[in-house]
Order: sequence, then structure tokens, then C-alpha cells
Amino acid sequence: SYGIINYLLKYVLGLQPVKWLDGSRTMAQIVVILVNFWVGVPYTVLTCTGILMNIPTDLYEAARIDGADPIKTFTKITFPYMMFVLGPSMITSLTGNINNFNMIFLLTGGSSGVSAQAGLVSLAGDLDLLITWLYKMTGDKSDYDMASVIGILLFIVRNFARNAEKL
Repeated sequence: SYGIINYLLKYVLGLQPVKWLDGSRTMAQIVVILVNFWVGVPYTVLTCTGILMNIPTDLYEAARIDGADPIKTFTKITFPYMMFVLGPSMITSLTGNINNFNMIFLLTGGSSGVSAQAGLVSLAGDLDLLITWLYKMTGDKSDYDMASVIGILLFIVRNFARNAEKL
């Protein structure tokens, strides 16, 4: 609420400041996604630059001699080299972002201020991930028994799914 963009909107342009994290669920989700991009894109760009620098120029020269156009060169040389390195990196990055506790919890506390339902679900905010929900159950509400049951059930389901893939 007190960042540079809101300062410029309010005092320079005379507009209303934007409620980035406490206005609505959608706006808070957009901000969390933008912050994830802001954190992750430089690393990905550096990785891509390193990959592009290490593709042998002999391949491009041979493709040019064989008469390959730029699109064919990209689809047959550049893209396969990039995906060979970026594929596993993107999968682990996606997995890490699904369980991104600190990004959700430090930005929003797991909630955008929109009221939740009653009962056990009321402990979960509208932006909570499973890990932030379990943290709130144990840290805020001291509901250790329910949190441990959920954790054990998730462990069983995860191991069952892993063993089912091996069959």
C-alpha cells in the first residue's frame, strides 16, 4: 500500500492508490504471480543465455550450407539444445513454485482479507497453499492433531501414487 507505484498514483497523478494485496483475491493472486516472475525470470534468462552461448556454431554453419532457413534452424538445433537443459530445470521450478511457502506467506499471510467459510476450512485463507494452511493450523491455532492427520494422509497418498507409477 505504501510502495513507489501507489506514491506516484496518489501524489503525482492524483489518482487513488491500488490495494495490491488486501483489496481482492484476484489482485493478490496477480501480485503473487508477478513477484514470482520478477524473482524467476532473471535466472531463466541467464540460463538461456548460457545455453545459447554453448551451442556449437558448426551446427548452424552446416545447416546454413544445407539450405536451412532460420525457422528450421531454430526447430532442429536451437530448441532441442535449449529444452535438453531447460526441461528438467522448468519441471523443478514448477514443483518449487507449487510449494512456495515463503512467497505466499510473506506477501499475503495466506489471505487477501476476503472472508473464508466456516469450520476446518476457515483456517485456510483464500490464497493459502497446503503448506501455509498446515503452518497456520500448527502456529496460529495450535491444532496439531488435525495438521498431523492431514500430513500423514498426504504422505500415504503421495507414496501410493509413487508406487502406482512403478507398477
